Amino acid sequence: MATAKKASATHKDSVQNPVLDYEAARTELEGIVRQLESGNLTLEQSLSLWQRGEEVAAICQRWLDGAMEKLEVAREKLDSADDEDEEELEDELDEEEE
Repeated sequence: MATAKKASATHKDSVQNPVLDYEAARTELEGIVRQLESGNLTLEQSLSLWQRGEEVAAICQRWLDGAMEKLEVAREKLDSADDEDEEELEDELDEEEE
């Protein structure tokens, strides 16, 4: 019974605070999985918790997608900078040969 109350409280808290950072979302999702795996919930509680788990998983995925996008931009900038440095070095070497 305590687990059922905890599941309800967790869901209620997360609905009241819909903006979660990645770590908070991941921690909440881990708690949801533990509660669902415990088997101590009613079907209604399990379904409600499952739905919240889907929402929180989507929040985590958005954070991960955003992080991947930032990494790709940083890699492109780094590659571009490396290409420019390489071109400058080639130009300097060509000038020295002349």
